[in-house]
Amino acid sequence: MNHVGLMIIDMQQGMSWPQAGERNNPQAERNIAELLAHWRASQAPVVHVRHLSTEPDSLFWPEQDGVLFQEAFEPLDDEKVIEKSVPDAFIHSELADWLAEQQIDSLVIVGVSTNNSVESTVRSAGNLGFMVYVVENACFAFEKEDFFGLLRSADEVHAMSLANLHGEYATVISQDEAFALLPKDKVELGG
Repeated sequence: MNHVGLMIIDMQQGMSWPQAGERNNPQAERNIAELLAHWRASQAPVVHVRHLSTEPDSLFWPEQDGVLFQEAFEPLDDEKVIEKSVPDAFIHSELADWLAEQQIDSLVIVGVSTNNSVESTVRSAGNLGFMVYVVENACFAFEKEDFFGLLRSADEVHAMSLANLHGEYATVISQDEAFALLPKDKVELGG
C-alpha cells in the first residue's frame, strides 16, 4: 500500500525570529499550513521534526521558547514527532523504522532551511529508497556566504539547494502537485 507522509522540518519559533537571518519565501508558513490541513483531512500520516541544539547560544537550545513548535504547526496527539540534534532527521532517530512500520514509502518534505535540514534529510530519504517530494514554495532558506566569500541571497541559496536535490534524491514539486498525491476519496476539508 502506498502511504504518503507529510514531513514538516524545524518549524519552530526561533525560525520566525529576526536573528535567524534574512530569508526568502515569506508565504512558506501559509503554504505549509495548507498542506498540513489537507493531510489531516485525509487522515494521512504527518511527521513533525524538531531540532534540539547542543549549542547553548542556539535559537534551538532546549528549554527556551525558540525550540518550541510554532503554534500553527503544533503536532496532534496521533502525529509523530522526531527530535534531532543534527540536520538529518534520520540520524540518531527511529524515523526510518517508524516509517517502515507505518508502511510509508513516499514522503512530501517541507520546512526549513532548504539547504540545511531539509536538504540533508531529503538526501538520506532518497538514499534509503523512499519516493521523496520537496514542495518548492513550502520551504525557505537564509542568505549565506558561499565558499569564496560571496554573499548569496536567500533566493539563490534556496534555488541551488532545490537544484541539488531535484532528479537525484527527490522530485521538486508545486503545492498543487503535492495535494494530488493524496487519496482522492479521503479528502473532505470541513467534512
